[in-house]
Amino acid sequence: MRKHLNPIVLIHRTYTRPPLPFPCPDFNQSFHPSTCILIKNLDHMNQDITVPPPSNSVHKPKLRPTLNSYFNKPTLFKAFFFCFLPFLISLFLIAYLNQRSKNSEMVLLAGFCNDSDIANVDSSESKSVPFQETRTGHACSTMGEPCISCTTFNILAPIYKRLDQQNQSVRESDFRAFWLARNKKIVNWLLYERSSIICLQEFWVGNEELVHMYEESLGAAGYDTLKLARTNNRGDGLLTAIHKEYFKVLNRRELFFNDFGDRVAQLLHVQSVAPFSINQNESVQQEIIIVNTHLLFPHDSSLSIVRLHQVYQILQYLETYQRENKLSQMPVILCGDWNGSKRGHVYKFLRSQGFVSSYDIAHEYTDSDADAHKWVSHRNHRGNICGVDFIWLRNPHKSQKLLKISWAEAAFGIIKYQLKKVSLAENDAFAFLRADSSGNHITYSAFCDALRQVNLTGLSHGLSFQETKDLWVQADADGNGVVDYEEFKRIWDATWLQHMDEDCSLADSNEGIAEDEAIGFAVKKAVLFPHEVEKGIWPENYSLSDHARLTAVFSPVRLRCLKQSL
Repeated sequence: MRKHLNPIVLIHRTYTRPPLPFPCPDFNQSFHPSTCILIKNLDHMNQDITVPPPSNSVHKPKLRPTLNSYFNKPTLFKAFFFCFLPFLISLFLIAYLNQRSKNSEMVLLAGFCNDSDIANVDSSESKSVPFQETRTGHACSTMGEPCISCTTFNILAPIYKRLDQQNQSVRESDFRAFWLARNKKIVNWLLYERSSIICLQEFWVGNEELVHMYEESLGAAGYDTLKLARTNNRGDGLLTAIHKEYFKVLNRRELFFNDFGDRVAQLLHVQSVAPFSINQNESVQQEIIIVNTHLLFPHDSSLSIVRLHQVYQILQYLETYQRENKLSQMPVILCGDWNGSKRGHVYKFLRSQGFVSSYDIAHEYTDSDADAHKWVSHRNHRGNICGVDFIWLRNPHKSQKLLKISWAEAAFGIIKYQLKKVSLAENDAFAFLRADSSGNHITYSAFCDALRQVNLTGLSHGLSFQETKDLWVQADADGNGVVDYEEFKRIWDATWLQHMDEDCSLADSNEGIAEDEAIGFAVKKAVLFPHEVEKGIWPENYSLSDHARLTAVFSPVRLRCLKQSL
């Protein structure tokens, strides 16, 4: 009986064609490639099969595989060498190039830091927390009530912060390390001061990382935060934070001026958490209206009317909101960057509406020119310093003029300013307004033409037709269709910035309860930081912002008022 042969051996024995030199993967002998493939396939089918050496050959010891044999094997080694190893090398090169790029950026940043002509991140506020005496979030006692504090701060959006005065296009927003470090310091200061109300301007709403940092940090500290972006995707906006230990937000409104500067305002109606005492037997949870805004920068004098109109819209909305909700007995606090000094039209307009500057009240400064430059709060991109940041307070029933009259007087003030800029005295100004009129009076058409010549009408941001008409009605006091010299003189000499008598006074608890009492606020303290600005000096080593931080502390007081309605 014929002995059964192993198939591999059979193949080998029946193969008569001379073998070609080719290293078979599992053998040290040379076989034809087709033989190797078949043997290999059979080997996978039966792992126990072994191939004995041919009978006519001498058995040789198994040789160590050479490097060439490894390269010819379809093994993991070939995959590693040709695929994975180049991938590792490419990763190493990418990491190396990134590190070089990062080092170059840090060298550039270091150059900015060391350049005295370029704003630095770390300066006079290198410490993580301010001095103890600047903290205002403490409780004080007036009538047994805790004080409330309010901070307003233009934090200078990184998209506007210039790092190189020679190259205005280099902005802080291009360097994450810079704007992140600076804003972390701002947050630390805000958390340390722990004001009841925080109003920020130039808040970079367009950067999610920065927005998250503020919202998360302030939220963890007990604040409700509300942000509002400027229109037309300007990138920055407003952030108002209300501490929940002091107030709860009852309502909020967003004001869009939709004007030349894409400016906005926030209005918050809040209620005190702790009750305020009206008298010995009655307490109330006081309600307050808070406004946060940032007015247009006056790039030229023709924009003064735009800024005045922005304030006019805020006060109009305040009147409407209070009237509709019957909130006449309520303090109003206006915070923000008003982009105008104490000598400006906006300041005078607000004063005519019963508002007082908390900082000036705390330091007993008057509205006179002598006190106009006692303090500063801003150094603009032109290098000029001035006081433009205010926390305005108006207590319930503060005596005020009708809003429309105050607006007209403020607008006439701008007209007078524009005429005086071109060296027109009273008589010359009247002649300019009269133009070619045959009589000794000013006609409506001549009045409109004069306003166009001083850039107050005819522009997209100028007075509207209706506003011009309203001004004319105020000027034509007797309604005869023309403005004579006496009516003009009344406007020219108008002293509409006047100290107005109070309709409210502090209630005397020994004399009983007045017919109409309300809770208002007295300014207890107001501070600017850095402290040098309180002396009218801008410190060169301060770079946390181009604005100073203003904080005011208020204590509740009972007011006895005459009843009046809006």
